[in-house]
Amino acid sequence: MRNAQLDWEFLSGYNTFMYDNLYEKITDALVNDGYIVIENALDPQLCKQLFETSNQINNFKKAGISSSSLRDENRRRDKIKWLDADTETTTAYLSFAQGLQSYLNRHLYLGLSYYEAHFAVYEVGDFYEKHLDAFASAKNRVVTTVYYLNEVWDSNDGGELIIYDKEGKEISRVLPKANTLVVFMSEDFPHEVLACKAKRSSIAGWFRVDK
Repeated sequence: MRNAQLDWEFLSGYNTFMYDNLYEKITDALVNDGYIVIENALDPQLCKQLFETSNQINNFKKAGISSSSLRDENRRRDKIKWLDADTETTTAYLSFAQGLQSYLNRHLYLGLSYYEAHFAVYEVGDFYEKHLDAFASAKNRVVTTVYYLNEVWDSNDGGELIIYDKEGKEISRVLPKANTLVVFMSEDFPHEVLACKAKRSSIAGWFRVDK
């Protein structure tokens, strides 16, 4: 889903209140550390269904660099498919994100206006060089989310997310295991995805503002 705010009434059938403790945990971490890595974050069944949905998609497209559609396989090799609320499974995930957006706005006054997300697939050998998610544009990214879907993954499979501080020091190395959620302030943390030795599936998303 790109450049469109979710319809809260459409999503009202999903109980976001079940995530209040998670929202609070994320919010506190963003204030104190700027990022958080949470294992076993959401309903495991939802994660499984999202993984199955990703595997059924046959029209992934090569991702571009930053806000442009420029493709540079020396910098980035993943493929993406933008997420829409067109199935019960994707709607449930976007409902979680909508609830987090509302919570962050209430407690941190971030003025987040919408959320966009895409499925991301890394085949064997694919990677994404160190970069920042925030870029100069009319509608900038404020908070990044990454949610991992692979049911089986170990350190021999590569594909770790490396998070750096502003000085370039590694502060976290995240194994892309199923149901692990990463949230961080988009402008503050350069990060990269190491080369994969197995197919890697995730959902990358961004809360954005209209300015």
